[in-house]
Amino acid sequence: MIFQDRREAGRKLATRLGVYENRPDVLVLALPRGGVPVAFEVAEALNAPLDIFLVRKLGVPGQEELAMGAIATGGVRILNEEVLHHLAIPGEVIDAVAAREQVELERREILYRGYRPVLDTRGRSIILVDDGLATGSTMRAAIAALRKQRPARIVVAVPVAAPQTRDEIRMEVNEMVCLMTPEPFHGVGLWYEDFSQTTDNEVRDLLEKSASKYRAATSKWLPGDERMKTQSGRRYGP
Repeated sequence: MIFQDRREAGRKLATRLGVYENRPDVLVLALPRGGVPVAFEVAEALNAPLDIFLVRKLGVPGQEELAMGAIATGGVRILNEEVLHHLAIPGEVIDAVAAREQVELERREILYRGYRPVLDTRGRSIILVDDGLATGSTMRAAIAALRKQRPARIVVAVPVAAPQTRDEIRMEVNEMVCLMTPEPFHGVGLWYEDFSQTTDNEVRDLLEKSASKYRAATSKWLPGDERMKTQSGRRYGP
């Protein structure tokens, strides 16, 4: 199976998630940027709200494509102990890379969401979506961060994944939905006809289009210590 593009992959992925359709407890979270077009189609098909969940890879200095870990929203840091031990990377180097990536994570949070409410994950069934899984390091960081927010259920949904990564991630969540695990895998992009980079504008447009349907319901906003009221007047958060 070769997907035409991320939007088509999302529509096909949604057919495997029908049990979550029209459920008020369901929230679809996308890993930007490539996961957003996939997740948008999933959210549309399930009639569920859509939000982003930001994760940044911690690349080895000088070998940035090699992940020594990742960080995610909520102050979560996941480290690849095997890489760190093999390359003897000192703690101060890890801290410096993590600090730099934290700045970028916060920048993207503002860029993509603006002042739209952050949807509350507590007690909800979360469908965490990306366009594919290779090593799975960013997905693991997202899962760890989500657990700290106490959702009722975490479902990872992707169109394609490396077989070993699919099996490993499956052990960390309540449910794993993956359309295919080709072998040999080689890379996520090989399984899309169009795997061009998702732009920032596309991310913002899709999030705004979805948010317009849900911004008045089950949401919270945290500018300092304030809480944003919904139209019903109910306040969310502690």
